[in-house]
Amino acid sequence: MIQKIKNEKKKLLVYAHYYVPDVASTGQILKELAEGMLHEFDITVICTVPSYTGKIAAEYKTKMFYKEEINGVKVIRIRVPEFSKSNKMSRIKNILAYFIGAMIATFKVGKMDYVYSISQPPILGGLLGVWGKWIKHAKYIYNIQDFNPEQTIAVGYSKNKLILKVMMWLDKFSCKRADKVIVVGRDMVETLKGRFKGKKVPKHAFINNWIDEEEIYPLPADHEKVTAFKKKYGLENKFVIMYSGNLGLYYDLENLMHVIKKFKNRDDVAFAFVGEGSIRDKLLLYKEKFNLENVTFIPYQDKVDLIYSLNAGDVHWCINAKGIKGVSVPSKLYGIMAAGKPILGVLEQGSEARLIIEEVKCGYVTEPGNYEEIEAIIGRILNEKETSILTGMSERGRAYLVKNLTKDVSIKKYIEEIKSC
Repeated sequence: MIQKIKNEKKKLLVYAHYYVPDVASTGQILKELAEGMLHEFDITVICTVPSYTGKIAAEYKTKMFYKEEINGVKVIRIRVPEFSKSNKMSRIKNILAYFIGAMIATFKVGKMDYVYSISQPPILGGLLGVWGKWIKHAKYIYNIQDFNPEQTIAVGYSKNKLILKVMMWLDKFSCKRADKVIVVGRDMVETLKGRFKGKKVPKHAFINNWIDEEEIYPLPADHEKVTAFKKKYGLENKFVIMYSGNLGLYYDLENLMHVIKKFKNRDDVAFAFVGEGSIRDKLLLYKEKFNLENVTFIPYQDKVDLIYSLNAGDVHWCINAKGIKGVSVPSKLYGIMAAGKPILGVLEQGSEARLIIEEVKCGYVTEPGNYEEIEAIIGRILNEKETSILTGMSERGRAYLVKNLTKDVSIKKYIEEIKSC
């Protein structure tokens, strides 16, 4: 009996706004993290029903809660209303439904030793972790993927000073109540310290996000499914500069369309945008208005097909808008490096993604807002497309990722940090 108690796994409760099969990058990361820690912890995830695109399947519209198990991870899903990414109020209703539902669902799980939450939804993700800590008398690990209100301020999503002040107070409260704060960039460590101005900075650690290097890897240009993807979306015999991910507010994509327009007469190049998001319709309108025939919009790809879409790009954008340094790290960086593709980085100096690209020499980078330099880099890449320069970038990026940014490396660090609380 004593031996059985010793061998019993500690119980870990995870609050995840999105979880597989949702295509949100955080949902994918949390799935791999949870499954990768199952040998150490008994894990329960509280999340929404699949709803990242705003739509919800009929089978998830009849009950408040749905219980299932995915690859050994217990999952409690919360029904939320459908929403439009371009409608603020519908998004707020959706997020609040998850927040309230997750608080209630906390009573549906038993004793917990650890509670883990991420910074999504903004502010509320941290507060859910505090709630879980209180209700379960557990150690709390707060994983900050994006700092808010800093991100909200950077993209001008809200300029209400009172709301922003309250948001900052609440998220600092969550940080203070956490037994450990984990951030995903070196620049984000400085943001955390800056919040507390050197006074009683919460215990913290830095762990990079990752990609499963065995799921995403370089494929030959003539691979059957890569060529099928290019044929389907009219990318055959083109040099493809690809953006893959959320078409949202944090990437300055509307202004980048002005730069792309300058290459509208180049029929040897295609600019492909793979994904959905709140500004997709605006980008489409711009394409139509200026008749940009070499710009293509492609829907989100299922995870199993992501390897083919990433490999269909010859160069990939990795972008953050100005003000995002120390606030967020674009997770698309890891997928690009895993696929062995050169990077066209539009990132602030000193930001985690830019530090990696510069240290590894796996792409070209410039500052957000420096549109002349972005245009010059595109021109330079097109001039080098038949040379070994881009090949060298590809090989260095993949090699660095395999050594330093793999799933196993990061998950081992998470286990160590959680158990040390």
